[in-house]
Amino acid sequence: MEKQKKIAIIGLGYVGLPLAIAFSEFYQVCGFDVNSTRISELNNSIDSNGDIIFSINDKLDFTSDEKKLASSNIFIVTVPTPVTPNNIPDLSILEIATRMIAKYIRKGDIVIYESTVYPGVTEEICVPILEEESGLKYNFDFYCGYSPERISPGADKYSLENVVKVTSGSTLEVADDIDSMYQKIIKAGTYKAPSIKVAEAAKVVENTQRDINIALMNELSMMFDKMNIDTSEVLSAAKTKWNFLDFKPGLVGGHCIGVDPYYLLHKSEEMGYKPTLLHSSRSINNKVASFIVEKTMELLSNTDKVISESSVLILGYTFKENCADTRNTKVKDIYDGLLRSSCSVSIYDPYLLPDSDNNFISNPFESDRKYDAIIVAVAHNEFLNYTIADFNQLTKGKLVLLDLKGIYEKSTWKL
Repeated sequence: MEKQKKIAIIGLGYVGLPLAIAFSEFYQVCGFDVNSTRISELNNSIDSNGDIIFSINDKLDFTSDEKKLASSNIFIVTVPTPVTPNNIPDLSILEIATRMIAKYIRKGDIVIYESTVYPGVTEEICVPILEEESGLKYNFDFYCGYSPERISPGADKYSLENVVKVTSGSTLEVADDIDSMYQKIIKAGTYKAPSIKVAEAAKVVENTQRDINIALMNELSMMFDKMNIDTSEVLSAAKTKWNFLDFKPGLVGGHCIGVDPYYLLHKSEEMGYKPTLLHSSRSINNKVASFIVEKTMELLSNTDKVISESSVLILGYTFKENCADTRNTKVKDIYDGLLRSSCSVSIYDPYLLPDSDNNFISNPFESDRKYDAIIVAVAHNEFLNYTIADFNQLTKGKLVLLDLKGIYEKSTWKL
């Protein structure tokens, strides 16, 4: 008789929470997070990330007490894997979670990683920790799998169940078991990779590809700006060809595109190969914010506004539209750059609470304050119906409107 699966989800953020809820329809689930405030909210069916609406059921238990993990036999790790300020992969949280799990795994248990890593992390870094701390032997006493997360906060179309899930396991039998488990919750289906390393590599490649393509668009935008050509008009003409890839210029932040390439770069350079294209793409995308700051200064000067006396309104601060996720947002780089240029800066984002420490404000259209320049940085639905007349109401003197997302038919400047 097959052993009843009891699943522990380690980390209850944007990835772990929907996973815990989905699996609780079929299995007993223990959702663990070190943030006790987060646990208290979740036990009251509150997701402070604002990304999912759910109700507690009798198969779902949220806790910050690690001892409750002892009754589980499937452990799924969904903790953050960021980079350091020097863009080096930071696996410290992953390693801490792995050491914790090792205290509770028993013979026959499976540990599945969903956190973004470079190829080899699961079996070369995590498995040795599991063996050392538990005293158990890999692929004899316990097993591992890797199933990269593909969560897209704020995009209902790409929710957990609607996106194909890559799975893998450390043996053929375990790979089949893991795949069948995920098939229960993924309506879009699963793809069983031939090895854990292939699954790990697929995750970083899918976002590195996007990084490279967006970098091309950003470089074209900077080139065409020098030529006084509207980049959006160029791309509209170019994409009439059947095989044109429809990428657009923009800020590249968040927990995936702006981070994953560094994981792949790290592993590649560790193995003796330095990828030039990946480095160039990262460099291009990282300087877009400073390009926008310089353009703002130029436009202010062209309208005879004194930069040191200018006030700028930024609309949108999250790393993408229609969510409250600010991880690695590049709007912060624009904000910091404007402050260094001696501008007064205010930020309005309908998904974030006003905060005087960061100059976040309430809806500017409900205030009498005027601004010298307006930068629309994020395409929140709330911004889509704004008109030039609306922006003129907020403006001191001639309108200076920088549309970074190509939302408006008319603006002073588009990225």
